[in-house]
Amino acid sequence: MAEQVLTDFIRALRSADVRVSTGEAIDAAEAVKLIGYADRQRLLDTLRCVLAKSPTEKEAHDRLFDLYFSRQPVPQSEPPAEEESSETSSEGEGPGDLLDLLENGDETAIAMAMERAGQEAGLQEIRFSTQVSYYAQQMMKSLGIERLEGEMMQAFRERTEEGQAYAEELIEGRKEMFSRAREHAKQAFETYGAGATLAFREDVLAETALTALDVRDLGRMQVLVQKIAKRLAVKHSRRRRKKNRGQLDVRKTLRANAGFDGVPFDLAWKQTKRDRAKIVAVCDVSGSVARVVRFFLMLLYSLNEVVPDIESFAFSGRLEDVGDTLETDDFAAAMDKIVNSIGMSSTDYGQSLSDLKMNHWNALDRRTTLIVLGDGRSNYGDPRLDLFREAAARVKRVIWLTPEGESMWGSGDSELPRYRPHCHTMKQVTTIKDLERILDEALSRYQ
Repeated sequence: MAEQVLTDFIRALRSADVRVSTGEAIDAAEAVKLIGYADRQRLLDTLRCVLAKSPTEKEAHDRLFDLYFSRQPVPQSEPPAEEESSETSSEGEGPGDLLDLLENGDETAIAMAMERAGQEAGLQEIRFSTQVSYYAQQMMKSLGIERLEGEMMQAFRERTEEGQAYAEELIEGRKEMFSRAREHAKQAFETYGAGATLAFREDVLAETALTALDVRDLGRMQVLVQKIAKRLAVKHSRRRRKKNRGQLDVRKTLRANAGFDGVPFDLAWKQTKRDRAKIVAVCDVSGSVARVVRFFLMLLYSLNEVVPDIESFAFSGRLEDVGDTLETDDFAAAMDKIVNSIGMSSTDYGQSLSDLKMNHWNALDRRTTLIVLGDGRSNYGDPRLDLFREAAARVKRVIWLTPEGESMWGSGDSELPRYRPHCHTMKQVTTIKDLERILDEALSRYQ
């Protein structure tokens, strides 16, 4: 029983996106063998140290610990032989019978019966709040509701006052026990399923078109953006220097071992110098593109741990440096300010490239990944392909992102087909998942 309690708790942690490795689970089991379950505060502190690493994981751990162990009977670390055998036999008898539980009214017995019924019903697999009633019904079946309902129908058939009173008593008892089973299932959902439901919602949100999001989605999207940024940061923060493998650097090896009469105790390997990531973002904030730009810049500026060198410019008619505006605690207010002050002019890509050339050309160098986000619709003005070609020649890589599908490129005043030969990548982006893939690809070029 003790091992099952810990195993189910670790399952709950994993469902809440707390990463628990097999080794950490083994360490937790060994720690619990030493301290037991009786002292809950000591148990909380121990499991937190072993299973939770970041502040976010510690917070999730403490929340789930309170939820999970508030309904768990305290297992004994090493029960005596007599108790163990009696426990085994009681487990073999099943979770109990509703009629017996109602007659005895023993709260401890009811709690243990609910716990066992939940295990038999597979309550650990609950994932959605809509499953609460279903699992409560399965628990009632496991508790022996058929016998209770049989007694109730028999009492009705007697057609006596005593029989009627007894039947009504059983109806109330069934109602109370179902309420308890439902509460037990609801608590199990909070323990095992809430994290999985949140992950499902985030997956749906990540694949939803950014232009289709409404105000209610913005808060959840900010949380999702932070998670994506953290995922990218973990992936790209380690500069993959190839040590202890590859080609031997003979000169460095000889120099490093000059004090050992040439005996190569320390080997040196040839390494490729990696550029430090630098991104320059040029964003069209006119009405047709502003929503996508908002989330792109939110994601980009959440990556400052990996990309400390970020410069961003916004335009519709004239291009302006918006880096200082975005480097604030209130990103939403900063974006509103940018869109309202810059995004209200007639779109002119040629003028924006001219402004970039005149005022910010030094921002482009061989380390730079230039990312342009816009639909390429310049109201039939001069697209200044000469300036764009020159910019592309100065930088490491050019990526153009557009919310429009490829079938629309070149229609009307769209200049995308003319810009395309000078881009390494030109892609449609509609979801936050698309933006994650693009930034992942861009950062991988610096590894």
